[in-house]
Amino acid sequence: MNASKKPVNIVNVTYAQTKASVNTDKLGMREMQQRVFAQRDAQHLLVKAPPASGKSRALMFVALDKLYNQDRRKVIVAVPERSIGASFAPTALTKHGFWADWEIKDENNLCDAGSSAGKVDAFLRFLEGSDATLVCTHATLRFAFEKLAPDAFNGTVLAIDEFHHVSADTESSRLGALLRDVMNGSDAHIVAMTGSYFRGDSVPVLSPEDEAKFTPVTFNYYDQLNGYEHLRSLGIGHHFYQGRYTDAIGEVLDLDKKTIVHIPNVNSGESTKDKLEEVGHILDTIGEVVNEDEDTGIISVRRGDTGEIVRVADLVDDTDQKKRGDTLHFLAHTASKDRDAVDVIIALGMAKEGFDWPFAEHALTVGYRASLTEVIQIIGRVTRDSPGKAHAQFTNLIAEPDASQGEVKVSVNNMLKAITASLLMEQVLAQNFQFKTKKFDGDDVKKPGELKVKGFKEPSTARVTQIVETDLNDLKATILQDDTFAKAAAGSVDAETTNKVLIPKIIREKYPDLSEAEVEQVRQQVVVDSVIKTGEVREVGDKRFIKLAEKFVNIDELSINLIDSVNPFQRAFEVMSKSVTPSVLRIIQDQIAATRIEFTEAEALALFPKIQTWVKVNGRRPDVRAEDPNEKRLAAALLFLQKLKQQREAEKRATETATEA
Repeated sequence: MNASKKPVNIVNVTYAQTKASVNTDKLGMREMQQRVFAQRDAQHLLVKAPPASGKSRALMFVALDKLYNQDRRKVIVAVPERSIGASFAPTALTKHGFWADWEIKDENNLCDAGSSAGKVDAFLRFLEGSDATLVCTHATLRFAFEKLAPDAFNGTVLAIDEFHHVSADTESSRLGALLRDVMNGSDAHIVAMTGSYFRGDSVPVLSPEDEAKFTPVTFNYYDQLNGYEHLRSLGIGHHFYQGRYTDAIGEVLDLDKKTIVHIPNVNSGESTKDKLEEVGHILDTIGEVVNEDEDTGIISVRRGDTGEIVRVADLVDDTDQKKRGDTLHFLAHTASKDRDAVDVIIALGMAKEGFDWPFAEHALTVGYRASLTEVIQIIGRVTRDSPGKAHAQFTNLIAEPDASQGEVKVSVNNMLKAITASLLMEQVLAQNFQFKTKKFDGDDVKKPGELKVKGFKEPSTARVTQIVETDLNDLKATILQDDTFAKAAAGSVDAETTNKVLIPKIIREKYPDLSEAEVEQVRQQVVVDSVIKTGEVREVGDKRFIKLAEKFVNIDELSINLIDSVNPFQRAFEVMSKSVTPSVLRIIQDQIAATRIEFTEAEALALFPKIQTWVKVNGRRPDVRAEDPNEKRLAAALLFLQKLKQQREAEKRATETATEA
């Protein structure tokens, strides 16, 4: 096999290795767990923290305090799938300094094999009995609730792990409806935990009214990764291919790294429609199959380049459920502790949420993933701290659009959406800043993590503060997933229109309750935060400079007007344009240009000063048939305004005629 190519990284983040997130205090708590425990008295607690930060143990600490000190009688932990139940097995917390152990009887671990009816009966018996702790799946909780009134949960702590499975859409999420009924019809304490920073890719997890009842504790990716001992850097990148992905995967499959390969769903355009054949192609890419272990299902493959043995776990072939079960058991109990037990895992819809393989260094994912939650779960598999792992890598293998095929539009959209997903991950992975208004020159005294910006409008209401503190990544996800915005970010619309027209339009649609002043405050927060997090920063002496629009600016001299002149997401598309062939880039540009971006009156009026300036500079009106996308945009806006003016004049004449009659 040829030496692997490095993927084209859009995101490269380096961390400080402070060890803060992995060291423990005198009670045996990590930094994140300390934050959660500090809010243990809250009736409704929402914990957002990345994989491997210790959410399971954080729940144990809080649940035990509620049992011993807050008059709670029972704790019910609900997980999305049976394998995750192992995270809540009996744990000796006292040997690390805590004052009680987490205990659970075997008969109250309903994540073991058994019938659904039997598990529901066990759940009902638990509520009536004297035992204090139970673990079950989301499904068991739902089925049991069908036989219960909400007040049956009086005196309980209901903990829901992987909370992003809940949805405010009552038709698609019975768990969401159950949660609202329990919150409104009982005195239950709720602890909700999620490793995703997106409450749902289209439907929010909770309504704003319900979410307002929760006390949030957020431990972001930067907090987690910056406090590791071993992992120092993370890359997120793309590799583009033509033809079949099985012919290109060898270009980015680095056999010197512990790798999880996520092959595409059989219904996607990247799939060959034969998942078993795809696994065979990947094995052939690695080398020659030597044998398959009867007890574990692990496949030994001799590398074609070095002759070394590569141990591969196949989680795609589901024709033999016993063999798959043996492989999963081996991965959970042996490979998670022994670095040499396995080298490559090939998965389809598995090895994501709750999957623990701390040695994984490279997540190689074939095809565009529409779900941002899925992307962050996949990345989370390789960002666990482990000795010998200094760098983690997420690579998205994406098909280039082919002008000879009919799916050009879909293919271009997938490329743009994959790029914008990477941009969003960069936002999530970067350090958080607090932005303040710079009131006068020399007003540079600031706290750590604080930046002052001239003309910046700080939050003036509790609602804006709440959006900024807990909702910013969700809002960015909404913006970046918007079809119009993806094309605008790719350079078809100027920066000022992107920042001052398109972004506020999306904010108004997402938060119709906001006033115009509040929309502007949220808009400025989004734009400033995005520009700072994606900007290249250099230190010269005691000063810091950030790169904006191809020039470096003293970070202490930032103004909102300067920031609004920059497209915060342009850099990623520049990287993409350098990593595809000129012919593919032309296909992408033509497809963007062919897509009309409709105007509202406000958007067209906002462009009018730019139209006037353009006419003065060029001595003519902008031409809608021009090749330059900015000129075409201005020309289209001018035509829209001309038609609007004609329409208004016609309406005025009609009104005058009617009045005279």
